[in-house]
Amino acid sequence: MASAAEKKRSRWLADDDDDQPKGGDLRSTLSRSKGGASKKRKASSATSTKTDAAPAPATTSSAPAAPTAPTAAPTARRRALSPAPPPPPPAPPAPPARLATMTPAWIQSCRSVEHYEKLNRIDEGAYGVVYRARDRSTGEIVALKRLKLDQERHGFPVTALREISSLLRLRAHPHIVHAREVVVGGTLTSVFLVMEFLEHDVKGLLTSMPMPFLASEVKTLIAQLLAAVAFLHARGRVHRDLKTSNLLLNNQGMLKVADFGLTRVIARDAVAAGVRPLTPLVVTLWYRGPELLLGADTYDATAVDMWSVGCIFAELITRTPLVPGRGEIDQIDKVFMLLGRPSPAAWKAMGDLPHAKNLNLARYAEWTGEAAVRARLRAKVPGLSEQGADLLAKMLEWDPKRRISAQDALEHAYFREHPPAKDPAMFPTFPSRANGEMKQRDSPSAPVAAHDVDDAPGGRIPDDDDDGGGGGLFSDAAVASVAGPAAPFHLRA
Repeated sequence: MASAAEKKRSRWLADDDDDQPKGGDLRSTLSRSKGGASKKRKASSATSTKTDAAPAPATTSSAPAAPTAPTAAPTARRRALSPAPPPPPPAPPAPPARLATMTPAWIQSCRSVEHYEKLNRIDEGAYGVVYRARDRSTGEIVALKRLKLDQERHGFPVTALREISSLLRLRAHPHIVHAREVVVGGTLTSVFLVMEFLEHDVKGLLTSMPMPFLASEVKTLIAQLLAAVAFLHARGRVHRDLKTSNLLLNNQGMLKVADFGLTRVIARDAVAAGVRPLTPLVVTLWYRGPELLLGADTYDATAVDMWSVGCIFAELITRTPLVPGRGEIDQIDKVFMLLGRPSPAAWKAMGDLPHAKNLNLARYAEWTGEAAVRARLRAKVPGLSEQGADLLAKMLEWDPKRRISAQDALEHAYFREHPPAKDPAMFPTFPSRANGEMKQRDSPSAPVAAHDVDDAPGGRIPDDDDDGGGGGLFSDAAVASVAGPAAPFHLRA
């Protein structure tokens, strides 16, 4: 017969036992002195060598599930099913994780995850598992993201710190998902980020909705995305993994950017110069810019985000990825087939990139100017207006230096042409897939290895303070800081 303690066993603890290795109590582990931890590591070094020598197996996502049929037949628009995308490529193997040298002090004062009741699992990505949960005190439905710490032993992953810091700093913006707090479970591997719950992810909607978004709705969605990206870039931050599955939508037509696991703070002088050394192992394959595919390690990270926005723009209209490559070689091939071979006038620096010399450029039609690119894009994206094609072409410029910025994109004539953007409050509502099912996995995951690459000079963990004036990534002030208030984006008449 089960004991009373077993009957009251936490659902969060049960999940830890199923998915994670055994570990000690989080609070007691974090409270150990640095010297004590060092002695323990020394004493256990002989036994841990064998364990540490074996690399952890790379995690790959399961095969995509078939789209679920809508519960009700459409009444106002004709039913249209999008073609199935190609299977996602396997994720690259992950090297040993890069850790912070100490666990942030503020983790020790976080509340327990037991303040929330776990309802169901929603999604799993490269950097965490997301659950739907209920606040036990208020009854509010929230999303809890359990950060992936299962391979960590003597430190806290920098990726998790960056995501926590970014979301808590930027949560005041209406088009960035609101982070409420960080809570902890009973083991070292149980750290959760509590966020607002939104009913849909855009990728899931595009796959399952019975009809495409209207042109006025696409205009509203892309404007909200651009407003969030402009806000990020103005504050010296880059997302580096923008894709439709990282965009959330509520039943009031409000789009919000989520999943900041690959975000970085770029120093203000580097932003002004437009480039800085960074890892090219970022951005999910189908949304990755050509400079990254060709191996650039010094690039304008804001332009990388804007290429991704262009791919999302086209996908909102067609409901299928713009360039769904099966691997990096196939991806760059599809980009060249779509836009044409860039001439020196279109992208002078391409020949200097590491992988450019491996391309057989003769097999691609030559780029013949912006008008030809706009025509190609209108053929690829049916229903795209002339102004829409011009905006998309500017987002997909070969040369990152000529790629349009998020702020300039918001001023483009596309947003002033007919039809006008739809009021978010007038958006249709859709049945939520997050109440009892996991999201579909029909696109590649973010590069698993990316968070392990040290892209700071000399192996130094970079300062994550916006103003460059102390504090940094691990300070209480850095995490507690919140960006200034911002209003929802409204298009100008």
